[in-house]
Amino acid sequence: MSSPSCVPEVRILAHGFARVYCGNCRHDFLVAFSCKGRDLCPSCATRRMVDVSAHMVDQVLPRVQHRQWVLSMPKRVRWHLRHKPEVISGLLTVFLRAVETTLRQCSPGAPADARFGAVAFVHRFGSNLNSHVHFHVLVTDGVFSAGPDGEAIFHPALDLERKDFEAVQTKMRHRGLRWLHRHGHLDDDALHVLDSSEHAGGWSVDASVTIPGWDRHGLERLARYCARPPLSQERLGRLNEQTLVYSLRRPTADGRTELQLTPIELLDRLAQLVTPPRLHKHRYCGVLAPNAALRAAVTASAGPAGATLQLLEQARASMGLPSASPPESDPPSPLSNLRRAAARCWALLLVRIYECLPLRCPKCGEPMRIIAFVLDQPTIERILAHIGEPTQPPVVLPARSPPQLAFGFDQTIATADWPEMDQTAGQQADGWE
Repeated sequence: MSSPSCVPEVRILAHGFARVYCGNCRHDFLVAFSCKGRDLCPSCATRRMVDVSAHMVDQVLPRVQHRQWVLSMPKRVRWHLRHKPEVISGLLTVFLRAVETTLRQCSPGAPADARFGAVAFVHRFGSNLNSHVHFHVLVTDGVFSAGPDGEAIFHPALDLERKDFEAVQTKMRHRGLRWLHRHGHLDDDALHVLDSSEHAGGWSVDASVTIPGWDRHGLERLARYCARPPLSQERLGRLNEQTLVYSLRRPTADGRTELQLTPIELLDRLAQLVTPPRLHKHRYCGVLAPNAALRAAVTASAGPAGATLQLLEQARASMGLPSASPPESDPPSPLSNLRRAAARCWALLLVRIYECLPLRCPKCGEPMRIIAFVLDQPTIERILAHIGEPTQPPVVLPARSPPQLAFGFDQTIATADWPEMDQTAGQQADGWE
């Protein structure tokens, strides 16, 4: 969801639903509509995570080794990242240029104009539901150059060591601070303090996670991690009526393993993690950029793992869905390619992560299909009343104003009881200028 205001109208049958029906045994069930948000709703955010990772592996990321680069910045810089979208774009560009230069230098035989491929994810959250803007970038572990016939030639990066990561970190600190100073986000004093040896901390680069080119399943898991939502529903519980408990992935500095929050405190934390509207959550860079000349040649080798492809084909057959591959007699067209790209329905995404078949009848095992989207309110009420479900949505009370502060004034006193006042006490003395 884009904002907490859309919560009352999602996942409630009284607001509309889809009807899934089995033509063999006539078993059916209803599916409520989702909010189609991209941040806080566990269902919609999980669907987006799986959809993005499947798209990356199936159609974007080539079959070469990939490395995850993570950049975290000082707290003084995070304020600008949180409130100024142009700072995110600027510092991300500086970081990607530093990474690309390092990969080009470590790739033997790479020409000066060789480019890397990267997908950058902007995270606005930490593991403790705190506001922490940082970058996760999936990068090809090498660079690409154009061959004589227009093909893409990959030059793998060799012998990348910790000193190379530290060099990128140092380069990012100097160039990032200069960028902030040049664009007016830091004054001279702040630049001097942050660039001094005493305050050089806070810039952190990690690139220890690599996925070999043959491990497409591992690459998909890493892409899911990069595209994950800020809130994990499995780690959220209730202690009592007034207290919620959120389990932490690792203990904090003071030894805490969970957060105890009131519902208002939880909403306050979640509101700070919502991505502003009209901002992308991930970006394609280098040869994977939409206007890159080598994009078609580089992405031609993309595709899922063989086991995943076999699982999806079996699931399509079991649930009665059309095959992903068109007949050989029909040449593929741009429209058919677009339709196949949009065919990653929620049922197949559930197969991909949970290996379940949501569109197979639980009673007879035959395929089920969606036969109607019910939006008419009288029809909704008639169907829900027939199956014994609530026909009206829950009543959401309007937000009340803060309680009135108590003032120490007696508002019942009459004007006749006012004390006498000396009207001449404030007059000016003669000769006063």
